Amino acid sequence: MFNRGNQGGFKEVTVQQAHEMLDSGNAVLIDVREPNEYTEIHAKNARLMPLSTFDQHLNEIPQDKDVLLICRSGGRSAQAGMLAAQAGLKRLHNVRGGTLGWVQAKLPTETGR
Repeated sequence: MFNRGNQGGFKEVTVQQAHEMLDSGNAVLIDVREPNEYTEIHAKNARLMPLSTFDQHLNEIPQDKDVLLICRSGGRSAQAGMLAAQAGLKRLHNVRGGTLGWVQAKLPTETGR
């Protein structure tokens, strides 16, 4: 539905597509930045799961929803997508443009934990 190419077991989506997927209720948003970055600003309802400890939390990722991975601009979330795909997870999506793109598109954000 929102697929834009498949790289390493995950698909790329725009921030607008990610927002629509979240609104549908069939997706979760995982922010893979570090806690200090997340506290500064993050997409509303994003769950923090830092790339530095991501592999320790793979079992916490729901397998019955689309998984949207977001970082600052798209690089770390792509790494997280590759790790998750290697672990056998499906329905993975890298949010192209990351939090910077999310903020620029004026999509809902939060600060703090």
